[in-house]
Amino acid sequence: MTAMISRATVEQMVRDSLRRHQPGAGHKDHEPGHRHRNEGQSGSPRLIANISARHCHLDQDTLRILFGPQAELTVMKPLYQSGAFASEQTVTIFGPRKQMISNLRILGPLRDASQIELAFSDSRFLGIDAPVRVSGNTKGTPGCFLVGPHGGLAIAEGVIRAARHVHMSPDDAVEYGVVEGDRMRLVVDGEQGGVFDDVSVRISPESKLEVHLDTDEGNAVDLVNARNVTLTKR
Repeated sequence: MTAMISRATVEQMVRDSLRRHQPGAGHKDHEPGHRHRNEGQSGSPRLIANISARHCHLDQDTLRILFGPQAELTVMKPLYQSGAFASEQTVTIFGPRKQMISNLRILGPLRDASQIELAFSDSRFLGIDAPVRVSGNTKGTPGCFLVGPHGGLAIAEGVIRAARHVHMSPDDAVEYGVVEGDRMRLVVDGEQGGVFDDVSVRISPESKLEVHLDTDEGNAVDLVNARNVTLTKR
């Protein structure tokens, strides 16, 4: 269930929130990041580890409420996974304390249900107790308020911290000896490297081998400047 809010109310909420944020303060936009690091083991699959910054997925009805009845997503750039893309459109998200994050990028294509993926620092800033969930598992999760250029609405659920995960093809899964839902270990080698356990395996025929960490996790190990990353079965 979603609750539509009048345009006048939406505009007033945005103005009020902007007045509380000084220039240069608060949260800046983070694009869905792609920081490629290849696995160095000879003969093993080519591994990409990327930072997946905060973003949202929308359903058709929500897109039309926020952007207008004829709205369609416009591709800004394709992402590494086939068919996925960062759109030109962004939204503003409000938490229960009326804190906001603007320029939240919408990723396409559209889905059957809206989902907002935040890092822990994002959810804490907004005052949303977002649980760690595998993408698509949003039952019982907190909601939020979204604002677009055409209107705004309250979403009853759908805000999560995406569980760290690896996309792979069935052939990659055979190579690693894993099945859907298994957990793997990612080792990041660098000046501020580290180890991530519980990397969830997600398998589909269209997938390319790619690990997704959120912004907090990627920055903690300086993934952008990592020398190498290695993925192993636990």
